[in-house]
Amino acid sequence: MIQVLLLKEDKALSGGEELLEQPGPKWIDVLNANEEDMKRLGERYGLHKLAIEDCLHLDQRPKLEEYPNHQFIVIQGFTSQAGNVCDLTLHEHHFFLGPDWLISVHELPFEGVDQVRRRVVDDPRSMQGRGVDFLLYQLADALMDRNFPILDSFNEELEDLETAVFENPKSEHLQRIFELKRALVTLRRVLSPQRDVLGLLARRGIPNVAERTVLYFRDVYDHLVRLHEQIDSGRDLLGNVMDGYLSMMANKTNDITKQLTIFATIFLPLSFITGFFGQNFDVLGQRGFFWLMLASVFGLPIALLFWFRSKQWL
Repeated sequence: MIQVLLLKEDKALSGGEELLEQPGPKWIDVLNANEEDMKRLGERYGLHKLAIEDCLHLDQRPKLEEYPNHQFIVIQGFTSQAGNVCDLTLHEHHFFLGPDWLISVHELPFEGVDQVRRRVVDDPRSMQGRGVDFLLYQLADALMDRNFPILDSFNEELEDLETAVFENPKSEHLQRIFELKRALVTLRRVLSPQRDVLGLLARRGIPNVAERTVLYFRDVYDHLVRLHEQIDSGRDLLGNVMDGYLSMMANKTNDITKQLTIFATIFLPLSFITGFFGQNFDVLGQRGFFWLMLASVFGLPIALLFWFRSKQWL
C-alpha cells in the first residue's frame, strides 16, 4: 500500500515527519513548495541541490535528469477556462522518482492529481503489486489527457469560425484567428519537447522504472504523439481559415470597387451630355435638341445597365 502525504504552503512538513519515517512506498505531493520543506525533503531523500532549485523556480523545460539515487522529471500540461479555449493555464509538475518513493511538486491545484490521490486512498487494491513508478505513469497520463479536450474545442471553434468567415467576414474574426494562433503556438512550444522525455521513460533500462511499467509509459507517449498530430492539423486548419478570410475580404473589396466603377461609368456620359447641351449655342435652343438631350439623359444609363447585365457585371 502506498502511503500518501499532501503538503501545502500553509502546512508544515513537521506534521508529516512520522509518516516519512514509516517503511513502505510513499507518495509526497507538494503544492506550492517553499524552500524549507524542499530542504528537509532533500536531506531526507538525498535530493540533488540543482533539482531542488528548479522546483523553487517553476519555469523549466520538460526534461529527465538522472542523479545517483533518483530521477528528476519535468512534465507540463494545460487546462483552459470554460468558454474560452485561448485562456490557457500552464501546469508545470516536477517529479522526484526514487526506488520506493515519489515526490511531486506543483504550484497550482490540478484535478488530475486529485483524482489519482483519491484512487490511491479509496482503492488501495488498484495499486497492489505496483510501485511508485506506476503512480508516476498515472500522473503523467492525467497531465496529457487534460490536453485533448482543449484541442477538440480548438478544432471545433476553428470549424465554426471558418463557416462564419465564408458567410460574412468581420474584423472580429481576424482578431480571433490571431488569438487562436497564439494559443496553438503555446501548446506546440510546451507539448512538443515532452516527446523526448516520455520517449526516455518508455524505454527499458531507466533506473527505478520497472519493465512492466514501461508499457504504460508507451501509452502516454502515444497520447502525446496524437496531441502533436492534432496540433499540426489545427495549424493547417488555422491557415485555411486565414486564407479564407483574406480571400473573402479581397472579394468584398473587389465587389465594392466594381460597383463604384459602374456608378462612375453611368454618370460619366451624363456629365458629358449635360455639359454639351448646356453650351450657350443658338442652335441648342431649338425644340428638337431639347428632346434629344432628354432622351439621351434617360436612354443612355438604361442602355448601359442592360449592357452591364449582359456582361454579367451586375
